[in-house]
Amino acid sequence: MTAELDTVIRIAREAGAILSEIYAKDFAVAYKSPRDPVTDADRLANAHIVAALEREFPGDAIVAEESADKSLATKGRVWFVDPLDGTKEFIAKNGEFAVMIGLAIDRHAVLGVVFQPATGKLYAGAEGVGAFLEHDGERRALRVSDEVDPSRLRLVVSRSHRPAEIDRIAKTLGLTSERPSGSVGLKVGLIAEREADLYIHLSDKSSHWDACAPEAILRAAGGVFVRADGERYAYGGADLRTDGGILACNAASYEAVLAVVKEVARDTGFLR
Repeated sequence: MTAELDTVIRIAREAGAILSEIYAKDFAVAYKSPRDPVTDADRLANAHIVAALEREFPGDAIVAEESADKSLATKGRVWFVDPLDGTKEFIAKNGEFAVMIGLAIDRHAVLGVVFQPATGKLYAGAEGVGAFLEHDGERRALRVSDEVDPSRLRLVVSRSHRPAEIDRIAKTLGLTSERPSGSVGLKVGLIAEREADLYIHLSDKSSHWDACAPEAILRAAGGVFVRADGERYAYGGADLRTDGGILACNAASYEAVLAVVKEVARDTGFLR
């Protein structure tokens, strides 16, 4: 996976340059639905990534957010592309957006790259390679924290929305430390960096391209990325929603956290 990872890092940086050029100017915003904005940055970065993946990995299936044709492939190699994760943050110009490219083989995430153009941080990871951060010309290995006590975990939360279920989980676990962030990929990157320990998303409003790259990176860093019921995501197919929610955390506290997340998710009807 090393050669593939290097190739995808280059593609993500190229897409990031496209985003940065548009980000520095005034740009128009359209809406795919009332709460789902899209910009030229999404579309241009999407086109660049898809074309590059087709050239570098001919024969692989590609599922990209801004592409009309969504592959139904469930076997073999499938790339999942979010050209601009955090479009709302991009529009708000707070820097918390990222390029995300993930690879699933036989429906399981095995490789991921998340690049934040505004800071130059690039998170990457793959099975058999490990996880690392590239920043300011240096590369360093990533490993999640070994904190066991749930009350000492640092929760990373969405900057744009906060369901009541998260407050209940935080209270039950005794969490006292929180950090807001945009982009699923950047939240998971903070966990891999040991700047946070836990992220919970009890919603089906995100999709497989939001999860594949972050999962691969977090697993390569020794963390856990599962549905709210503890099951792994199976990527691809007709339904591309993350309909089971997301629980991302370090491995040491996982069992204790999962028990609370499952209880709250079932009480609120999110899980049945």
